[in-house]
Amino acid sequence: MKTKKFDNLGIEPSLLGFGCMRFPLDEDGKINEKEAEKMIDKAIGSGVTYIDTAFPYHNGDSEPFVGKVLKKYKREDFFLATKLPIWNVSSKEEAKKVFEDQLKRLDVEYVDFYLLHALDADKWRKVLEYDLIGMCEEFREEGKIRNIGFSFHDEYPVFKEILEYHDWDFCQLQLNYMDMGIQAGQKGVDLANELGIPLVVMEPIKGGSLATLPEDVTKHFKDYAPDKTLASWALRYVGTLPGVKVILSGMSTLAQVEDNLKTFTDYKNLTDDELKIVEEVADTLHSRTKNGCTGCEYCMPCPFGINIPGNFRYWNNRFVYDDEKLFKGKYAKMSEQEKASHCKECGACEKMCPQQISIREDLKRVVIDLEK
Repeated sequence: MKTKKFDNLGIEPSLLGFGCMRFPLDEDGKINEKEAEKMIDKAIGSGVTYIDTAFPYHNGDSEPFVGKVLKKYKREDFFLATKLPIWNVSSKEEAKKVFEDQLKRLDVEYVDFYLLHALDADKWRKVLEYDLIGMCEEFREEGKIRNIGFSFHDEYPVFKEILEYHDWDFCQLQLNYMDMGIQAGQKGVDLANELGIPLVVMEPIKGGSLATLPEDVTKHFKDYAPDKTLASWALRYVGTLPGVKVILSGMSTLAQVEDNLKTFTDYKNLTDDELKIVEEVADTLHSRTKNGCTGCEYCMPCPFGINIPGNFRYWNNRFVYDDEKLFKGKYAKMSEQEKASHCKECGACEKMCPQQISIREDLKRVVIDLEK
């Protein structure tokens, strides 16, 4: 299993990290614990040592489930990351209670990587107002947090302000070959390297959308390396970026785990020729995509029952895959309440969207393209 050393921290987790936000589900929409445990066991048994969860994942069920599964392993044999849901706290004392509750939910005495979750300009103001960095440092002194960082979803100027404010142990960015020009992007990678701050990557396969591509686009990859999966190209792309120490993959099936393990067991950075192929694919897809929804579901639940990520998935796929009949058909099978046409334009979703998508306006476009 490929590893990369955090030079500033003196630790060396696996380059592949297990993201615990997309576990398989049972008929009730809950985590299919039997299958998910098999996936975690397979990953850890093959050398994965970085496990990433968060308070809100799987509607709050991820942390306690992950904690239960990890009890069978020696605590020193894995690195555990979780995150503070800043939008759920209104004071430093409340944040402290949330963190202590997370330790109980995970059933551990400490977390290796603690992140201020999904920072943007508004959440950053709360971090400063409530002295949440100071809180994390206090817990570090108590031995309950080992490394302090943040995940980020906003524009580069905000990222620069945050990154330069504190001596962070690491930071977590959304990076993939489709998104290097948005959020922190390539400029964020460059700044982090300049400051010597290690990078953890999220959404390397863009919510899974880079694992299945149109035939004409797939051909670019398959002509060059017939035996390599599309997901492996996306993962190796971010692994090739300087300063990247962990790449999180939110795996949903055992097959995805096995494919990722194959990529990282015999890992190699992309060559210059391979990078050119990725750039060509990215240019083609950018010309077809309607918006940048990753399916993260931060916008959910909609107070009026609209399935926002589902609407955008069918809308984007209709154009990326150039298959109007298929995706209009999938859209038609949604309940009336779930469809874009049911939007009341309250705007609650836009306040939570880490991609800063104009959700209300785009839902109107969904109606035009998929209902008319």
